[in-house]
Order: sequence, then C-alpha cells, then structure tokens
Amino acid sequence: MYAIIHTGGKQYRVEKGDVIEVELLEAESGTVEFNEVLLFNDGKMAHVGTPHVAKCLVKGEVVGDTKGPKVVSFKYKRRKNYRRKVGHRQKYAVVKITDIEAK
Repeated sequence: MYAIIHTGGKQYRVEKGDVIEVELLEAESGTVEFNEVLLFNDGKMAHVGTPHVAKCLVKGEVVGDTKGPKVVSFKYKRRKNYRRKVGHRQKYAVVKITDIEAK
C-alpha cells in the first residue's frame, strides 16, 4: 500500500515506515498530517484524485531537521572588478510516515 502526497511544492511516493525529507514544516516536532493525497494504491486498485483523493490521510512524525547541500550563486561583470558570491542551504524536515488511512 502506498500513496503519492503533495507538500512543499513537490510530490513524494510514500509507504508506511518510510523516512522522507520535505521542505521545512511549521511543526517542529510531533505528528503531522498530509491531506493532499494525489494517488492512493491499496494493493488491488489505484485511486486517483481530481486533484486530491477524498477521505484519504497520510500521518507522519517529525523526527528532526536537516540542511541540503550548499548552492553557490556567483555573478560578475568582466573587466570591472565586480563580483558577488552568495551561498544558500535549504532547510528540510525529516518525517517518518506512520500510517496511511483511507475510508
């Protein structure tokens, strides 16, 4: 049994027990619920939402947080001694999927 959820502008294929990194959530720790389920497969049949599957919920537990790799942006103007270097590391929340509920 698996589901495809939408959070943080991205889609994730999750099963019970999976650990995923999603865009940083408002909940620092504890349980979170993902109600934007795009597809739910119970092993026999796939239920596709338009755009979301009704009465389907994915529950997870926030384990911690982490940072992604550093992305460096560099711009310059030739012959003018103008250089700007900026780095960015995106913050992610580590979520363990505890349950997939469908009614």
